Amino acid sequence: MESDRIKILVENKIPYFRGLLDNVADVNYLSPEDITPDAVKDVDAIVTRTRTKCDENLLKGSRCSLIASATIGLDHVDLEWCKKNGITVRNAPGCNAPAVAQYVFASLLSLGVDLKCKCLGVIGAGHVGTIVADWGHQLGMRVIVNDPPRERMEESGGFVSLETIAREADIITFHTPYTKATEYPTHHLLNTKFVSELKRKPIIINSARGAVVDTAALMDGLESGKISKAIVDCWEGEPYISRDLLEAAAIATPHIAGYSRQGKQRASYMAAQEIASKFNLDMCEVTQMRYLPQKITEADIYSSYNPLVDSIALKNNPENFEELRNNYGLRTEVLFPESAKYTF
Repeated sequence: MESDRIKILVENKIPYFRGLLDNVADVNYLSPEDITPDAVKDVDAIVTRTRTKCDENLLKGSRCSLIASATIGLDHVDLEWCKKNGITVRNAPGCNAPAVAQYVFASLLSLGVDLKCKCLGVIGAGHVGTIVADWGHQLGMRVIVNDPPRERMEESGGFVSLETIAREADIITFHTPYTKATEYPTHHLLNTKFVSELKRKPIIINSARGAVVDTAALMDGLESGKISKAIVDCWEGEPYISRDLLEAAAIATPHIAGYSRQGKQRASYMAAQEIASKFNLDMCEVTQMRYLPQKITEADIYSSYNPLVDSIALKNNPENFEELRNNYGLRTEVLFPESAKYTF
C-alpha cells in the first residue's frame, strides 16, 4: 500500500540533510541528472541547489507545492512560472555569507595584497556584502558600498554609485543576486562602460553569480591594464568556463566560495525548516551552528584557508569543474567556535 506520508525529493549532492526529515516523510535522494519530470511527478517538495533547473520543463504535471533551495541564489528557479502554478519557493538567505567573506579576504591575502588603507568597493550589501564590509572596516580599509535597492528602501546616505566605486576603489567585490527583469538588474554590472570608468587599476572579485560580470569586458580590462588582477569563483556558462579567463585570473576556483561546513549545515537546516513548517511536520531536533559577529584579523583569515590550492586544482583540470565542485572538501569558517552550538 502506498504511503500517505509527505514525499520529498532531495538532490543528493546537498550535505547534512539526511536525517532531518527522514523519520516523518518519505525522502528520496537523487543525483542531479536523475531529477527528471517523471521523478518529480508525485513529490510534494523538492530540495535543490543551483544545478537543478526548476521550470515548466521539469515541473509541469507535478504535484510539487514547495521548492526549498539550499542556496542563496534562485536564478535556477523560474519564479514567475512557479508563482502562477501555486509552487512556493524558498531559499537559504545568508547561509554561506561568512564563508564567502573568508574567500574574499583569504584570496587577497594569499596574493600578498596589503589591505590597510586600501579602498574596498562592495557591490551588493545583503548578507554577504554586509559581512565583507564589516571585515574590511576591521582590517583598516576604507569601505564604500553600492546597493540601489537598499539605498532606496532605507533612504540612506550611506551608499555610493557604481561610478564612485569605479573611480575610487582599489578592490571591487561583487555580492549581488543575479537578476535581469527587475528595476535593478545585475546582469553584466561589470561591462565595457564600467571598465572604462576604472581609475585605480583595481582587483576585481566575482563570488556572486557568473553573469554579474561580462567575461569579455573583464578580459579587455585585464589586457588593457585597467584591471590589475581578477579573482573569479563564479563564471558565465558554468561549467563550460572561459579558458582565457581561467588563464588570466590570479585566482580561479569552481564556484566554491561559500562552501564551508557550517554554511552547508545552515542551508540544509533552513530548507528542512521550510518543509516542516509548510507540511506541519515534527522535524528532528538538532543544534545548529550560527554565525555571530566577531573580531577578525588578517592572521585569522590567512591561517584559515588558502584559495591558491583550489585555484591550482582548477587551472590544472578545467574540464573537471563540476567534479571539483561536487567533491569539494568543506572548510571551516574563520574563528568559528567549534565547541559552541546555538539554535539556528
